[in-house]
Amino acid sequence: MGTVLNQSKQSSRCAEDAPDASGRPHPLARIRNIGIIAHIDAGKTTVSERILFFSGRVHRMGEVHDGNTVMDWMAQEQERGITITSAATTCFWRGHQIHLIDTPGHVDFTAEVERSLRVLDGAVAVFCGVAGVQPQSETVWNQARRYHVPRMVFVNKMDRKGARFDWVVSNIRERLGAPLAVTQLPWGSEESFRGVVDLISLRAIEFPVAEQGSAPVSCAIPSEMAALAEEARTRLVETVAEQDEAVLASYMESPDVPADLLRAGLRRATLANVLVPLLCGSALQNVGIQPLLDAVTDYFPSPLDIPDIEGRHPKTEQILHRKAGDHDPFCALVFKIATDSFVGKLAYVRVYSGMLRKGTNLYNPRTRVRERAMRIVRIHANQREEVDVLYSGEIGGWVGVKGVVTGDTLCSENDPVLLERIAFPEPVVAMAIEPRTTADRPALALALEALSSEDPTFRVHVDAETGQTLISGMGELHLDILKDRMLREFKVPANAGKPMVSYRETVQIAASAEQIFEREIGGRMQAGHVQLAIEPRVRGLGNAVQMAVSTQDIPSEFHSAIEESLLDGLRTGVLASYPMTDVCVRVTDGSFRPGESTEAAYSNAASMALRDALLKSKPVLLEPVMAVDVVSPEEYMGEVLGDINARRGHVRELSTQEDLRVIRADVPLAELFGYASALRSLTKGRASYSMEPKSFDIVPEALQSGILNH
Repeated sequence: MGTVLNQSKQSSRCAEDAPDASGRPHPLARIRNIGIIAHIDAGKTTVSERILFFSGRVHRMGEVHDGNTVMDWMAQEQERGITITSAATTCFWRGHQIHLIDTPGHVDFTAEVERSLRVLDGAVAVFCGVAGVQPQSETVWNQARRYHVPRMVFVNKMDRKGARFDWVVSNIRERLGAPLAVTQLPWGSEESFRGVVDLISLRAIEFPVAEQGSAPVSCAIPSEMAALAEEARTRLVETVAEQDEAVLASYMESPDVPADLLRAGLRRATLANVLVPLLCGSALQNVGIQPLLDAVTDYFPSPLDIPDIEGRHPKTEQILHRKAGDHDPFCALVFKIATDSFVGKLAYVRVYSGMLRKGTNLYNPRTRVRERAMRIVRIHANQREEVDVLYSGEIGGWVGVKGVVTGDTLCSENDPVLLERIAFPEPVVAMAIEPRTTADRPALALALEALSSEDPTFRVHVDAETGQTLISGMGELHLDILKDRMLREFKVPANAGKPMVSYRETVQIAASAEQIFEREIGGRMQAGHVQLAIEPRVRGLGNAVQMAVSTQDIPSEFHSAIEESLLDGLRTGVLASYPMTDVCVRVTDGSFRPGESTEAAYSNAASMALRDALLKSKPVLLEPVMAVDVVSPEEYMGEVLGDINARRGHVRELSTQEDLRVIRADVPLAELFGYASALRSLTKGRASYSMEPKSFDIVPEALQSGILNH
């Protein structure tokens, strides 16, 4: 006889818990900040939608294919059936307050994943039960690893034809090197999939179709699965015991480790990032979501469990720490900016310490400007609920911001701290854009400014020679979405050129230069003297400016002007005005003239010296190279490989996936425009591919002159 679990949406919502002594409705230990990450079409948004429904946050389940999900609220998302922008919401489960962010899976919008993972404490990685690890799965997994975010795996679509649980588990272990702790087994497969076997409690959980999965039933494990479940639990206990002393001690006394002790040990191992719990289910069929929510509350950290956030003092550079707590100095990070036609700019913030109260002053150490927070909101996708305060550990929004950008720190002015900014990938595709009429030009400029303030991977640049406005992004889809938003949200019709590669420039050898700027301006002599050296950096490290000059030669009050001038000069190269990258500039010497040396003179001298040094350093063009994965039937392998070679591609790996072959190659982006049509033609529509930016490499000498003369 089965037992109906007390996990229904009616019984699980705990938003009305009594507040604690500080006034907050949920104590810090019961806060969870999580994200859903995965490759496109793995089922992230469907998982998010079911989480909101079963937790009681919404009362109707939307479907991606119907374009009516809560989290995919943008018109472009509903039309294409993909997630474009990270959507945040708050729900409640078993007395816990869960801040949930649903992230995109398409490579063009990887910056949305990057900034979300920067502020999250846990990530649920969703994998397709048929396809296993896909290219973007690797990307988001590595992003989470880089931020040391504890992860959990949910193997989705176990009801699909061709679903292979054991293969997906081994695929994740091999491709990602993930230390998995398998906590569930699927009960049935493909069309007979009906539930999961919980290896912690050694019980089966069924999700009756008649109840839409809202009343899961716990029952004895079916006899045909009993031996398999016992064996899998033994492996789970041994896996956890290897990482946790308490579980090991219990296991040495008896192999039958109690469920509560096993959960506690697995939680400790998950927080230490040495184990990754794995669960399974089918979000579309409403199977496995409540146990996933249980696992989120059981295994993921609260803000109290993560290390104190580290920053530095904006003036002294002293390392500072802020710990989670409502009564500590206020500190928050702006991880996203959104533009709303009704309320203006909305800043998404993660409060690390202290409280963000309505009406209080917030200090931005980057701009050194104080602003008053007049409207504080809790975010639910594209809806907002006004609140009086955001407590430590919470994620919410500040409406009406002005001079704030993504990555800014907000803090108290009398106890300032500057948190590490978020690093974003460089855009790789550009296109020319212009208004359809002269009257639309001011509106286009405002739209571009608003979109670039929202999206750190979207850049706007005016070509000094042609006067063209160029926009750059992460891919053709990225730019197409932005162009569509200009028309729909900002009512600006625009003409766009064909997408083109966004090249970079770099240097190959070290060089040095010296410049003295002397000029009489407004009846006053202005003088600046700068000597600098440049050298190439390791590919991918970006640019760096170092002031290796004594304050006697150049006083410290002029250093920031010199740095800004050098960084600005690196934005325009010397070959074809493409941005410079991977260049280290070191100011080594200079001189000071009392009464004549000015910021403008030093700035000009630095700019002139930089250009001289760049011309001496054998500048060269760099092109973006994409990591391409092609899945093709065996009979077309020859044609696909020949085409990749013709596109200057380098094949890294060949593997087999059942009756299909997988080709992993590095191909220059310049050779991939129109590749979708070419691949369809070569394989009669039976092959598929995905790609993501990998690196910038030197353009072959034979091709450089053609690009420069284009």
